[in-house]
Amino acid sequence: MYISRLALDHYRSWEHCVLDFKPGINILQGANGLGKTNIVEAIEVLSTGSSHRASSSLPLIEKGCTSATIRANVEDGETQHTYEATIVARGANRARIDGGKSQYMRDLIGRTPSVSFTPEDQRLVAGDPATRRNFINQAASLLLPHYAQTLQQFTHVAKQRTALLKQLGDGTNLDPQYGQQAVLSGLEIWTGQFIDLGMQLTRDRNNVISRLEEPFARIYASLAGDDERAALAYEPSFDEVMLFDDPAAEISRHFQRIYPGEVARGQNLIGPHRDDLTLLLNDMNAREFASNGEMWTMALALKMALYEAVSAHFESKPIVILDDVFAQLDEARRGQILDFAMRQDQVLITVAAASDIPRMDAGRFHADAHVIDVAALRRQSQDGQHDDLTAMMAQLVAGRESATQSSAAQQSVNRQEQR
Repeated sequence: MYISRLALDHYRSWEHCVLDFKPGINILQGANGLGKTNIVEAIEVLSTGSSHRASSSLPLIEKGCTSATIRANVEDGETQHTYEATIVARGANRARIDGGKSQYMRDLIGRTPSVSFTPEDQRLVAGDPATRRNFINQAASLLLPHYAQTLQQFTHVAKQRTALLKQLGDGTNLDPQYGQQAVLSGLEIWTGQFIDLGMQLTRDRNNVISRLEEPFARIYASLAGDDERAALAYEPSFDEVMLFDDPAAEISRHFQRIYPGEVARGQNLIGPHRDDLTLLLNDMNAREFASNGEMWTMALALKMALYEAVSAHFESKPIVILDDVFAQLDEARRGQILDFAMRQDQVLITVAAASDIPRMDAGRFHADAHVIDVAALRRQSQDGQHDDLTAMMAQLVAGRESATQSSAAQQSVNRQEQR
């Protein structure tokens, strides 16, 4: 599987951008600030439904615009599909497949599986819990078909519950007829949904982390040496799910105990939004004891473990994105990730300068690498030369729709003749 063409409209720093990729190694080369990372981030969004760089859709949209569009042609064996995501400043993001009807964004997740290696990966070990939760969410969205919908529903319920807690805390916006009693009744309903969805997320996250545990430990040992032991430990806020046969009742009692604190602070004090993942090195918390180099190796091992799990799940190699990672790594770790990248169907690499492109033996990184000059791409975009390419992509979608309609019409004629 590989992306043959990518088109962006009003995505971050790109008003318009259309570029072609090839199977194998693709290198986007250009000075910092030209928008290389924005290009590969768009592929991550198309693949997983979210970005590791943003917690909401708004930063993904060009300043002053209300929406952004990501469109990609994806080749998979003998088939080709066009996937389109529309990111909006307000409301729900939408998706289209082969120019068809509008669908939910979650309907695109996993159709173009990818795994990204980025300069921020070290934060998976040393950063805050939100960084690790985002990783878990992206991994689970790829590996579990229902996860994205469950997460979306939970997020909505959590916002509604928070709003009611704030109403109770400050006494504002209460129903003039029923007042506090109506809010308490609503809170009970939302809390029940919060618990049900939260338990499902907890089980799903535990499932995904269980899939990553063995390859993570094995890959880390291969990178760092057999004497080094790395492990993953899921720390769910709803730990009752792991401890009790009837976790819902225990969680409900927990909420009753913390109710005054939740009202006082206007927050959901427990739930999957407070989960964490601990990376252990030789049975110690790596965040506190690992060196900078060990953290990088653990982050690489975690992403490679995700790649292995995604590859097994889809029975095909996901697209690998290496975003400015070579400039961050020492020579040994460059070689490790280089060896990994050389075995993939498609790799997208961003580098600021030619000197950042790794070399192998006496030759360059890859003799057949497809190098894209991002500065030239930027000039082309600003000059309006993207219009013909955008039109070509629209014609491709229209042509596929026409062919599909013709095929359907012919099948109808055939059925009538058979009658």
